[in-house]
Amino acid sequence: MSVEDNAETASAETGSSIPPEELARLSDDIVSALKTVYDPEIPADIFELGLIYKIDVDDDRMVKIDMTLTAPGCPVAGEMPAWVENAVSTVEGVSGVEVEMTFDPPWTPDRMSEEAKIAVGWY
Repeated sequence: MSVEDNAETASAETGSSIPPEELARLSDDIVSALKTVYDPEIPADIFELGLIYKIDVDDDRMVKIDMTLTAPGCPVAGEMPAWVENAVSTVEGVSGVEVEMTFDPPWTPDRMSEEAKIAVGWY
């Protein structure tokens, strides 16, 4: 299920005070912002690479993102969360951003979209 679908479902199931159409717009804009952040070693954005595991938007429009890296020893491990936070914080209506790094489950190329596989020449 896409992040957009999850956002609309979460709103309906949790009784979010954010109207569904506003939550859908926020979700779309957050995904667009994430697509501006690139892994410096792979010519594809982090969303299409499958590095974003979860996006939650609470009633106060605080965005919480669970993400991973292609490898725990990634040279930008210390910088990437700040890049994500900076990109998402530019989205209109977002009150704040928290990025949590996780390696469980570990990232595999199976998480990549077809678009990312084409971009890196794996398709």
